[in-house]
Amino acid sequence: NRILDISKDGKNIAYLSFRNNTTNIFIKALDKQGSSIQRTNRSGVLDFSYSPDGEYICFSEKRGKTNQIFQTNATKGYVCRQITNGNQDYSPIYSTDMTQIFFARQEMKGTSIWSYNIQNNFLSNYTTGMNPYPMPEANTFICTRTSSNGKSEIWKINYDTGIEECIISDMNRSFTSPILSPDKQWILFVGSSKIDAGNFSYLNTDIYVARIDGSELTQITYHAADDLSPIWSKDGKYIYFISQRGNSEGSANIWRMNFNY
Repeated sequence: NRILDISKDGKNIAYLSFRNNTTNIFIKALDKQGSSIQRTNRSGVLDFSYSPDGEYICFSEKRGKTNQIFQTNATKGYVCRQITNGNQDYSPIYSTDMTQIFFARQEMKGTSIWSYNIQNNFLSNYTTGMNPYPMPEANTFICTRTSSNGKSEIWKINYDTGIEECIISDMNRSFTSPILSPDKQWILFVGSSKIDAGNFSYLNTDIYVARIDGSELTQITYHAADDLSPIWSKDGKYIYFISQRGNSEGSANIWRMNFNY
């Protein structure tokens, strides 16, 4: 799930942190040292996204046996508007025109992509998948789907025409959490990698990129620690991600790398 995001002006990074037995969204300035500001006052936030205009944050929260989606102001107050109720909903993200919030809903038969219309409160169900991310083309998003052999793939869905296209797939690796670059030329995502360590091998996660048509698939991190939840800086020059690297206790921290392709 997405647990990092950058503010519209590119000056702040928002992230999830577990403190005092609760998980909440915190915001920190990128250009200076100092403490973070707690943005939500909830019990178990799972993931979140900024709105395109930077005014709001939508997030999912675990409440009992359900995950519910809320919206709150990005800069002030703790008041939240409840979007969904009584289901297993997560991975919310705004459409580019801010008329809808896309999200994934887990049900008995699998996980599918839904949307909530902010103006009329109407719910729509589109297709199977998770981790939706709107594309610049009208009525189109990319998402993650699980293949018949159990591996996750990146798909492009046009829910107006019904055209569904698998753009990133590998028989030996799974790919999740796709996000489009600011220049609309690259997709950034997480992929599984097999690491051989002497007499045993194991799977961990690294960061990958590919062109929006799935070409030039490239692994850009190589580390025994898990690298997760990558996002772009607003100018596309950097990638921020979560990793357990550099920490003997395996705690997760935020890292940054250059993007020079």
